[in-house]
Amino acid sequence: MLYKSIDMRIVTLEEHISLPEMANKIPKDALGGFGQSEVMQRLAPKLADISGERLQSMDDNGITMQVLSVDSSGANLLGSEDGPAFASQYNDLIAIEIAGLESRFTAFAHLPMTAPLAAADELERAVTEYNFRGAMIRGLTQDQFLDHPRFAPIFERAEKLDVPIYLHPGLPPKGVADLYYSGLPNHSGMAEAIGCYGWGWHSETAIHVLRLLFAGVFDMYPKLKLIIGHMGEMLPMMMARSERAFKPGNGGANQRTLSDTFHQQVHITTSGFFTQPPLRIALDTFGIDNIMFSVDYPFSTNEMGIDFLNAIDLPQEQIEKIAHGNADKLLNLQR
Repeated sequence: MLYKSIDMRIVTLEEHISLPEMANKIPKDALGGFGQSEVMQRLAPKLADISGERLQSMDDNGITMQVLSVDSSGANLLGSEDGPAFASQYNDLIAIEIAGLESRFTAFAHLPMTAPLAAADELERAVTEYNFRGAMIRGLTQDQFLDHPRFAPIFERAEKLDVPIYLHPGLPPKGVADLYYSGLPNHSGMAEAIGCYGWGWHSETAIHVLRLLFAGVFDMYPKLKLIIGHMGEMLPMMMARSERAFKPGNGGANQRTLSDTFHQQVHITTSGFFTQPPLRIALDTFGIDNIMFSVDYPFSTNEMGIDFLNAIDLPQEQIEKIAHGNADKLLNLQR
């Protein structure tokens, strides 16, 4: 099938990799049983591949560039002593893998979040040495949200470097997993499905963003740009109700309204969402300039993403903003 978008530049920026030489260094007990399902095992070869089947699929579907990110909490699961070296080695390996393919691939840095100052330094190294386009942070770190003051160096450095932070869901904390996702029917992968990609990830990430707002983090770092995936992690649907709850003066440190803050500093991707109703809500709330196309490869297929992109009923110039224009501008991508 020849897709009508084949001649349009298309950038996708929640596309995952997992290099086995690094993934195998994470203790299995640190994963809490998550990320080890049959589905994950089946996808492992696709996550490890960059220049083979992945690139061929991009060519077949007219995708110009992927922004790669590590598909695991990785260094987040290691202590402050081991995390920095692990993250640096991972970023070095990614740079080696994409060398010579810079027109097709770039990356978000993997950070050692258990050592925030080292994470800030690693972000700067990855951006200045490898031209990575920001960083992806996955969920909580040692059961702490990013509004904790210890993470301030990372926000300061991202603002200084003028690169975004992509906040992706991570493994649910043990206390949450034990309470919410245990005692389910004896079905392989059920806890992972409801705790992660089927529901839990998205509500937790929405809470994470709202905590950043309420703690005044966006006001402290007014040039900080945050990206969240999965068509806004439930926030577009809840925007009007949350707007009332998080008004300035309602007890939080935020100086601006939720909608003003999100329009100015939060960008969303379409990753893993391929129907039109969620997009319409996202357009009505976040706006056309804050939405970027993504697939969530290999957990979703490029074919699913391109079919969705082709079905968007908007003027061509707005489709091009979603397909590449907004990402080009936010990530300072070379044409």
